Amino acid sequence: MKNYSKAEWDEFLIPYVHAATEIAYKFRLLAKSFITLGMNSPIERVEYRVKRVQSIFMKAERKNIQIENISKEMQDIAGVRIICRFVDDVDKVVELIKARCGLDMEWVEERDYVKNMKKSGYRGYHCIVKYKVMTPCGVREVLCEIQLRTPAMDQWAKAEHSLRYKYSHEIPENILIELIKSADAAFAQDEKMNKIRNEILLAEDLKKCNEN
Repeated sequence: MKNYSKAEWDEFLIPYVHAATEIAYKFRLLAKSFITLGMNSPIERVEYRVKRVQSIFMKAERKNIQIENISKEMQDIAGVRIICRFVDDVDKVVELIKARCGLDMEWVEERDYVKNMKKSGYRGYHCIVKYKVMTPCGVREVLCEIQLRTPAMDQWAKAEHSLRYKYSHEIPENILIELIKSADAAFAQDEKMNKIRNEILLAEDLKKCNEN
């Protein structure tokens, strides 16, 4: 792999930093706008990160991506994570993201791991967008991965990632089974809370109708 200097890598990552920061800011602002208007926000919190150079190298080697093709083939150098309080809110935020497409971003693809859980037990919704940013070197368009999770999905994913990071070998089958069981339990709780929320909203609507 070609050896770039630190200065060259810093320059390469500038548009990704801009993209992740700007997208996160826009959805944080949107969440605040829901609250200001007295509406239930489907967005609880927004996080972002840009991959470290070492992580980019490791993934490129693992996926057999040539260094000159990283910007086209590696979709998650810039990453934004949106935490939704309820499962139904995930679909609502997906629609909000799609509504932005054509304005300041372009929809590329989606991976729905909420409806189609990964073998590991992971659940979440991922979409890839192209986002234009203004940098000191001009306008750049970069790929950014937006992840949507509920708090339970997020807690499970972070715990599972920590376990895999600490365990240098392949995780034993019995532990994988326990991880999947814990993921199923977390999702069952998500669905239960989602049902309760919907019942409360229905009760509120009926009360308003009766008052009118």
